[in-house]
Amino acid sequence: MPAATGLPLGAMIQLAWRNLWRNHRRTLIMLIAIIIGVWAMIFMTALMRGMVDQMLKDGIQSLPGMVQIHNSEYRDDPSIENSLEAPGAELLSALNSPLVFGWSSRVRVPAMISSEQGSRGVILVGIDPIAELSLGFDAGSINQGRFLEDAGDKGLIIGHKLLQRLETRLGKRVAVMSQDPDNNVADRGFRIVGVYKASLESQEEQFIYAGRDIVQALLKIGTQVSEIAINGEDYRDVAALQQLISATAPAGAEVLPWMELNSYLSMMLGMMDGVVLVWIIVIFLALSFGLANTLMMAVFERIREIGLMQALGMRPASILYQILVESLLLLLLGLLLGNLLAIATILPLRDGIDVSAVAKGMELMGAGSTLYPALKIRDLVTANVVVIILGLLTSLLPAWRASRYRPVEAIAKT
Repeated sequence: MPAATGLPLGAMIQLAWRNLWRNHRRTLIMLIAIIIGVWAMIFMTALMRGMVDQMLKDGIQSLPGMVQIHNSEYRDDPSIENSLEAPGAELLSALNSPLVFGWSSRVRVPAMISSEQGSRGVILVGIDPIAELSLGFDAGSINQGRFLEDAGDKGLIIGHKLLQRLETRLGKRVAVMSQDPDNNVADRGFRIVGVYKASLESQEEQFIYAGRDIVQALLKIGTQVSEIAINGEDYRDVAALQQLISATAPAGAEVLPWMELNSYLSMMLGMMDGVVLVWIIVIFLALSFGLANTLMMAVFERIREIGLMQALGMRPASILYQILVESLLLLLLGLLLGNLLAIATILPLRDGIDVSAVAKGMELMGAGSTLYPALKIRDLVTANVVVIILGLLTSLLPAWRASRYRPVEAIAKT
């Protein structure tokens, strides 16, 4: 840089810093604008990232599982006829591999639940409660009563919203009806032993849980199951897990990752990086006008000074680099303070932001009533890099304008 500009780097930085604070009021206004802009970029990005991450986690938990095994016809016709045999020795070996963090087989069929006051269509899920905990089922979501104890538990778990719809309560008996493989009505009375609270009210009305062995006996399907759900380490990368399970799945089975089972969530994940970048650029475009104006005004105020420096031998390239260094110093200072402000704002909100006032709208998007900001290092780096690059590009016009003054004409200006 010294050879290209004719000035030592240290001298150029010192000169640029002094020039910035000649009009400290204008510099402070621009600095505050950069700080607020950087804070808005990072804070809103963390909110958006957190909302999408929560949607994905809620969606995977409601599937649940990162990879699922079904009968190849089950997704088109989720009836009891399209069931699977219980995992064989080869599949069990794969399910016990280090890539698998948890798995569970379950029966999942359409059903009708009836109380003394009403009836509702639901999805009856027969589960092994111990295995479900390894898949991420939150036992703490049971806000009344208890969770199922084992696959042979004769109790029933229903959602809080469904409890209200049926106008019943914990400990009361309800009737559950479905169809067996011969299309005969299969019904049984269950006692409500637990009530769960989900992040989405729609889930509370949709799913009821009973012991897997009890549901299999009710439907007369022996040890058959509707699906096998598997969890791995990272929901963003399930290719290796899917490949392992596909290689050992029984003939006629379909092994799919959550991205294919829920295309909406997959689309949200794919769009997120693009949305973050667009958001950062839009915010900076608003800042760029102020930055360009600040530097341009600084150049206009120093036209005579610039002419004198050129007359004394300072090359036009030195003038251009000096204005760019001024812009870089202003950007770096704004980024430093903006990053610190954003981090100081986000960290206290790690336990969540209650947005229950707009819970209905959030639920339409598949998000819960609590937002958990997610501050990602790559989002922080992206925001900083974009601000520096676009900031320097914005500064090129006033810098080029300053370097093009002719010394005689510049000195003559007052």
